[in-house]
Amino acid sequence: MALARKLLRVNLTQGTCVVEPVNQDWVKQYLGQRGLATKYLASEIDPKVDALSPENKLIYTVGPLTGTMAATGGRFSVVTKGPLTNAIACGNSGGYFGNELRSAGWDMVIFEGKSAKPVYLFIENEKAQLLPAEDFWGKSVWDTEGGIKKKHQDPQIRVSCIGRAGESQVLFAGIVNDLHRAAGRSGVGAVMGSKNLKAVAVRGTQGMSDIADPKAFMAAVKAGKKVLADNPVTGQGLPKFGTQVLMNVINEMGASPTRNHQDVEFAGARKISGEAMHEKRETDGKTHLVTNQACFGCTIACGRISRIDETHFSVKTKPEYWGASGGLEYEAAWAFGNANGVDDLEALQYCNLLCNEEGMDPISLGATVGAVMELYELGIISKEEIGFEAPFGSAEALCKLAELTARGEGFGKLLGQGSKRLCTKYGRPDLSMTVKGQEFPAYDGRALQGMGLAYATSNRGACHLRGYMVSPEVLGIPVKMDPKATEGKPEMLKAFQDATAVVDSTGLCVFTTFAWNLGDIQPQIQAACEGDWSMETLLATGERIWNLEREFNLAAGITGKDDTLPPRLLNEPCKTGPQAGMVAQIDKMLPIYYELRGWNTDGVPTTETRARLGL
Repeated sequence: MALARKLLRVNLTQGTCVVEPVNQDWVKQYLGQRGLATKYLASEIDPKVDALSPENKLIYTVGPLTGTMAATGGRFSVVTKGPLTNAIACGNSGGYFGNELRSAGWDMVIFEGKSAKPVYLFIENEKAQLLPAEDFWGKSVWDTEGGIKKKHQDPQIRVSCIGRAGESQVLFAGIVNDLHRAAGRSGVGAVMGSKNLKAVAVRGTQGMSDIADPKAFMAAVKAGKKVLADNPVTGQGLPKFGTQVLMNVINEMGASPTRNHQDVEFAGARKISGEAMHEKRETDGKTHLVTNQACFGCTIACGRISRIDETHFSVKTKPEYWGASGGLEYEAAWAFGNANGVDDLEALQYCNLLCNEEGMDPISLGATVGAVMELYELGIISKEEIGFEAPFGSAEALCKLAELTARGEGFGKLLGQGSKRLCTKYGRPDLSMTVKGQEFPAYDGRALQGMGLAYATSNRGACHLRGYMVSPEVLGIPVKMDPKATEGKPEMLKAFQDATAVVDSTGLCVFTTFAWNLGDIQPQIQAACEGDWSMETLLATGERIWNLEREFNLAAGITGKDDTLPPRLLNEPCKTGPQAGMVAQIDKMLPIYYELRGWNTDGVPTTETRARLGL
């Protein structure tokens, strides 16, 4: 098998680190990473447990292709019960940490209990120990990573940690590795903070050698890399513009949620687009976009490295990393920009870097600020409550609210609870643009009917990466589908969701699927892993993972009634653009989707489905 076959169980209450064999029967059913960790979590905790209690568990995990020569084979996941949604949470991250954990010889680290004092886990190949983290508690992600490397006198150590947002239980706090890559959504960082676990630091030098058929594997990898290089999205668009290549495309389709989903087109979109980032580099080489960057083993290199203009806003602290660090991705640019009516590129970059520095999900933060701005303009929240004026379009208010949330101060404490809890407090839960408590990303579910269904049915709340229907509805991958149509969308979405569950369990990046289908991935898995990993087996594995996550959520108290969208998307049509007059029509698609899934009319897997999948 291409997995190392062992996991590390860390009991934070007792301060122990124990080695265990990985359950190989579960590997055959769930492959690795997202699937395998979900199986462990569902088997070891009560789904009704308080997500921030010691009874919840936090699982770091890699896939069988993590650390291999496979293109993008550097991914890892963090799986837990999420405090933002009370549903299954799985944050997937790139960078170099995943490879380091794999090179140290570990498939998984399971954290349980709660430490009496702040600690961090330090792994050196076979050796693992919990060390005091009082010196790092209260520090940013960047200061923590630099401090741990300095303490151990090893710049090659890879660090995954929380910032002050995770410590103060911001419900959308993320876990950041390699300074600006993150397991970002659903509050996995808040769970880590609740356990007084500041960081996981790894130095691995053992490498990867357990490939079932090396010759066949390298042939499959070579073929896969050629497909990525020849594809216009993975070979050209993403390397040049990153995910920001989508900003103008989605806006011109009338599918860009603007000012808390009141509109679907943002007049300032071009000012904050990938093209604008390139233009700014050409006219002023001292600020903003510096270059693109790749994660471990990646041939796409969609990451952005940017500088911030420190004179644009009053920056209280200026660590060295502000000089050139993680640049704007599309989702963050949209969340801070379109969602709030802000077209100031430097303000967006400032908030983005703040999220990297303090460990926050930019999607949930930006979307929650959008809800605050609408409540402010309606007169429901006053200037006195916030501490300053906060209308749509105010870059200054956006930055101040981001700072308050990162520090857990003043109005930022409430904002850090997410838009669902905030809007409910002010008597307008309908203004929270969420599903299952998690804020929407950058695509409007009225303009793109398939994405609306994807949001409603996502196991981790509103999410674009669990079933990226933008591919067929916008990009024409694998086939072009009319964004307004509902026909064929449930079938396509189910296929996407199951396939994505497989990709997330391999250690590969889901962005490869702009060019690859499972037919490109299957030979790599088959050559790397022992046993039968045919297309039929992989498809069943993806479906099994999706249903296991569904069953976890059902046991946690989330029902089919939660498979819906906010009233605004169901009742208020798009006002402008190509999709004008459209509302989300999930009522037409959901019954078909349930039937395709083998669920009853309440969204519960039937006995027959459970038996077929071996649940």
